[in-house]
Amino acid sequence: MACLHCFLGFLLLTARLPLDAARRFHDVLSNERTSGYTREHSQLTGWSSDENEWNEKLYPVWKKEDPRWKNSWRGGHVQAMLTSDSPALVGSTITFVVDLVFPRCQKEDVNGNIVYENNCRNDTEPSPDLYVYNWTEEGGWGNDHSQHHHHVFPDGKPFPHHPGWRRCSFVYVFHTLGQYLQKLGRGSARVSINTANVTLGPQLMEVIVYRRHHHVYVPIAKVKDMYVVTDHVPVFVTMYQKNDRNLSDETFLRDLPIMFSVLIHDPSHFLNESAINYKWNFGDNTGLFVSNNPTLNHTYVLNGTFSLNLTVQAAVPGPCPSPSPKPPKPTSPLSSAGDRPPELRATPEETCHINRYGYFKATITIVDGILEVNIIQMTDVVMRVPQPDKSLMDFVVTCQGIMPTEVCTIVSDPTCQITYNTVCDPVDVDTDDTCLLTVRRAFSGSGTYCMNLTLSDNTSLALTSTLVSVSARDPASPSKMANGALVSVGCLAIFVTVITLLVYKKHKEYKLVGRSARIVLKGQGLNALLNHAKAIFRLGNQERDPLLKHQPGTV
Repeated sequence: MACLHCFLGFLLLTARLPLDAARRFHDVLSNERTSGYTREHSQLTGWSSDENEWNEKLYPVWKKEDPRWKNSWRGGHVQAMLTSDSPALVGSTITFVVDLVFPRCQKEDVNGNIVYENNCRNDTEPSPDLYVYNWTEEGGWGNDHSQHHHHVFPDGKPFPHHPGWRRCSFVYVFHTLGQYLQKLGRGSARVSINTANVTLGPQLMEVIVYRRHHHVYVPIAKVKDMYVVTDHVPVFVTMYQKNDRNLSDETFLRDLPIMFSVLIHDPSHFLNESAINYKWNFGDNTGLFVSNNPTLNHTYVLNGTFSLNLTVQAAVPGPCPSPSPKPPKPTSPLSSAGDRPPELRATPEETCHINRYGYFKATITIVDGILEVNIIQMTDVVMRVPQPDKSLMDFVVTCQGIMPTEVCTIVSDPTCQITYNTVCDPVDVDTDDTCLLTVRRAFSGSGTYCMNLTLSDNTSLALTSTLVSVSARDPASPSKMANGALVSVGCLAIFVTVITLLVYKKHKEYKLVGRSARIVLKGQGLNALLNHAKAIFRLGNQERDPLLKHQPGTV
């Protein structure tokens, strides 16, 4: 009896040897599987179990440290970039894209061949050949009609003969959740999965890529990436406020509205038919705001730190579950045979809803800042030494809020597109809380300019713009006229002085009081004339710049 048991055991072991020797998909694609991995997953549409056998003769399997990887591609190494639109709300569709990155100076042409780029030099010597891989010249891809045993995937399934399939020289094998999907493609491949039956949480997607090589295939790249399936609506909130200097630090200004915009990550448009509500709590004792609009403005009127909470509710339509059967009512022997209890059936038109929720929280800091800036006056500045190609102008600026610490101007062409110069100056903060200052700027030549003026501090930045018209300087400008007036008055003063001295010398002996008084009066008249001439000279300066000596903060 013992010998019989040994013989049966030997037969079982012999029968199992081929199964153990055959390499399976999960052996090829899941070498780094964790010990807690579970193989119980719902079936994905179009995918196959990774328990299937892998054809290692057509698709050789190399370990990571295998030296054959170095020669798997001519002229370098190919990288595979795997991306997805994760996270995905359960029930939606998630899409994965693999892009092949070829070595430098190589690209895929319209026929699917790999060619060298023109006028591109690699680290190696330039190749005299145009092609890196000319799949047509290599043959065996549809030219040989007698044998098609190599036109199959690793599990033995034949290639789909869709239009243009002969130009697809790469085989992609996607693997996740204990299942795989094979795809024939070119330098990029895309697959999508419906997540209705996918386990919630992070999952792993792995991809291996092969290139054709005569009647076999050569592995060129492997890549993997995590993706997430969740039952919470993926929600992102952007916050924008005018005059806020840094939108990423969640510090905003008091008494200015903040625009909150909700972005729901739904690339497959799964929630297009869903009714979505937004419930806001801004944390400033203003109550709960409910809206069906993803954008809302809110103004904080107090400084401090506040907790923002948002709840998004999406009513996702879907088929109603089958009603649970009710036990039949007891019948009497006397009841008619046609008296049957009614059955509950869901009509095809009936739809139910599943509520999915998304949450967003943030801590917001509210501080004082510069709320508004205005240019209330523009004034020409008359220079002591006129320069025909340069003009000075003063801009009287007011602002609301706190005093700025810096003022900047950007002078551009009239379309505000071409920048001529940028100037920034610090602002001396006075004890006076009045935000009023004069900004002096130089302009090169006459014409129309666009000027952007900003006032800023550590947390805020206020902007205003204006068009500045600078007129050409006339050589007979008021300043030169004033200088001419002073020269004429000076000559007149010398002439009057000489005449006076002569008259005084000639009539010195008389010392007439009236004449002396007359001379004094003439002296007063001369002083008055000189003062009047000086007034003419200063008049232009006073009229063109009436606030420079009276407004604080000239920069």
